[in-house]
Amino acid sequence: MKASLFRHGINLWPPFLFAGIHVTRVSPDYREIDVELRMRPWNRNYVGTHFGGSLFAMTDPFWMLGLMHNLGRDYYVWDRTGEIEFLKPGRGTVRATFRIDDAMLAEIRSAAADGSKQLRWYSNDVRDASGEVIARVRKQVYIRLKPQARVSAIVD
Repeated sequence: MKASLFRHGINLWPPFLFAGIHVTRVSPDYREIDVELRMRPWNRNYVGTHFGGSLFAMTDPFWMLGLMHNLGRDYYVWDRTGEIEFLKPGRGTVRATFRIDDAMLAEIRSAAADGSKQLRWYSNDVRDASGEVIARVRKQVYIRLKPQARVSAIVD
């Protein structure tokens, strides 16, 4: 799917739309994704700061989706575990960025070449408008080369 179509579609997806989560940019190769969470009356907690579930949700699918698009159909890619550390109250619009580089992809491909499962941790900072880190999110992603891809690689 073209990155621009994906961006428009995910911004209309009800869990993101109603939480105030907005994907502002997806590079054509899915290696760079920028997301923001806008403060709305329905995503504030009791004390008037961002609801923690919305902070986590704004970072939830993007490591998995970016890796899926870059590794291709020969790999299983799943979110496995996630955790969030709240560092300070979040107010206003907050942002997170996701970056996948060549070295990361090469390392995954090399480690997964024998068909073993790879459990990789990736982290993101969620920052407020002044650039201060308000939360740190870690996601563990399961990656494995599909059996048919291993067989075709051996035959070739």
